[in-house]
Amino acid sequence: MNVAVVGYSGPIDFPPVRDVADVCLELGEALAKRGHTIVCGGRDGVMELISQGARRANGTVIGVLPQGEEGNAHLTIRIKTPFDNVTRSLVLIQTSDVVISIGGEIGTAIEVLIAYARAKPVILFEGTGGWTDRFVQVLIEGRYLDSRKIVEIYRAKNSVQVLELLEKMGR
Repeated sequence: MNVAVVGYSGPIDFPPVRDVADVCLELGEALAKRGHTIVCGGRDGVMELISQGARRANGTVIGVLPQGEEGNAHLTIRIKTPFDNVTRSLVLIQTSDVVISIGGEIGTAIEVLIAYARAKPVILFEGTGGWTDRFVQVLIEGRYLDSRKIVEIYRAKNSVQVLELLEKMGR
């Protein structure tokens, strides 16, 4: 599967990114070991850490980059778009089969909403802060972002639960 991972951008040595560093490295490596291709925004923050973890396991990481960005050093493939951060998110989500959200600010929220609108399953990695945890609080019936119930939103508290959900989706 093409698994998008979205979340906080920013320097990896400072909060809030530093606070989720271990989660990201572990998840990136685990996804790669299971043969999933990771799709991300290709820059710093969660994107860089997920990429770094995946590369430790010789995984494939596709970075969908905004205009003028070269991306982090751990990307396997760089897709250089002519778009800004928000518009490139359309390409990122369309390229993915499922989206995992870790923390995040408004860009992450936009990506989760695009995924939902496009009927792409979303896994919220609980306890990582930002919009990921805010979405958990507003889910309808604990599973949907609106009354149309376009696609189920899943919740996971650790990498093992994320991998179990992905395995169920892959069947």
